[in-house]
Amino acid sequence: MDRRNFLIRAGGFMMVWGGLFAVPHLFAKTVQNGIKKIVKNKAEWQKILSPLAYDVLREEATERSFSSVLDKEYGPGIYVCAGCDLELFTSEMKYDSGTGWPSFFESIPNHLETKIDFKLFFPRTEYHCARCDGRSSGTHL
Repeated sequence: MDRRNFLIRAGGFMMVWGGLFAVPHLFAKTVQNGIKKIVKNKAEWQKILSPLAYDVLREEATERSFSSVLDKEYGPGIYVCAGCDLELFTSEMKYDSGTGWPSFFESIPNHLETKIDFKLFFPRTEYHCARCDGRSSGTHL
């Protein structure tokens, strides 16, 4: 095998191997921080979520500011993931940021994971449910 063929084959191998790491659910831990992961395909999520909830939780869309009933909710309770009901925040962790979205200064330990996003050309931190990987959006109990 000459050097050119070796490099072509090695490059193909690296693309396949690298592609496997780009699909995190294939290697995801079943249990992380004591929380069992939930993995569903697109059709399964669409079956159990409303179209808006699906777009926000699974496609990382953003609901219009000031449209959430949770924005002005200040009663005692717990905020849970809209996808899997994992407890994410308590009402004591909430504050009014003036942005039109529910805002929290902390979360229940190990119940959120973060991801860096460069969609606006500068790094932003996105928060995702530790159980179902849904983008942080929830309901109030």
